[in-house]
Amino acid sequence: MSDQNKSKLKPLLAGLGDTGLVSSRWLKAHGYSNSLIARYAASGWLVSPARGVYMRQGGRLQWEGVVRALQVREALSLHVGGRFALAWQGHEHYLRLGEAAAVTLYGSDRLPGWATKMPLAERLQACGKRPFDPPVLHFTPEVPDKALLEQGLDRRESGPGMDAVVCSTPERAMLELCDGVLDAPAVYEADALMQGMATLRPERVGMLLRRCGSVKAKRLFLALAHRHGHAWLSHTPLEGVDLGRGKRSLVPGGRLHPTYQITLPGDLDEHLG
Repeated sequence: MSDQNKSKLKPLLAGLGDTGLVSSRWLKAHGYSNSLIARYAASGWLVSPARGVYMRQGGRLQWEGVVRALQVREALSLHVGGRFALAWQGHEHYLRLGEAAAVTLYGSDRLPGWATKMPLAERLQACGKRPFDPPVLHFTPEVPDKALLEQGLDRRESGPGMDAVVCSTPERAMLELCDGVLDAPAVYEADALMQGMATLRPERVGMLLRRCGSVKAKRLFLALAHRHGHAWLSHTPLEGVDLGRGKRSLVPGGRLHPTYQITLPGDLDEHLG
């Protein structure tokens, strides 16, 4: 291998670290030809866990590394949100037995084909941009933390020496979860999670409620918070929050919440752990 090719290899391997990944598209855009990539792989410096993506030999394939590659190297507006963000931050009450964990990703961009073919213990699930439609953010290191927090997002490190991943704060993740509720079992899960949400920040809740585009998500979020008597709810500024008009039937034969006018299962208490 020529000295020039070796000089290109060293920073590449250093940048990948133990869990990083890099796509063929990124490599080509940064001056690595197809033949050079093939030589790196043939020499054992790089391995390909799925077609179109590489990592260093001996690296550890983890979902965090995949998401980090999507956010930083691919510059995709995708963040970890909803149910998985809550579980990752310690708010999970129970697991769906027999199911692989789904890393729920929210945002306006699509997953590249290689991201869905990675041999991970978890699967990546694209959930679209709902229920929020804020300005599209890219998650390069140059984006300040303040800009993320203004959208209910934050950087979270998953372990020593590992790069941070952008994910929803608990306030935003709960609204994302509530937006995806379609039946009684999903309400039970949202209710169990809301029970543990005693430390949400009222100003951030109010800000996100004003930006949330789903009336169902907002009503369900508020009804469950009211049901559990969380102290922060009375301090949450609701001026300018659009809750729509009329009743919302979430579950057939449910009980209508008197304040937020959305039907909830009548047997919620029986499903709390």
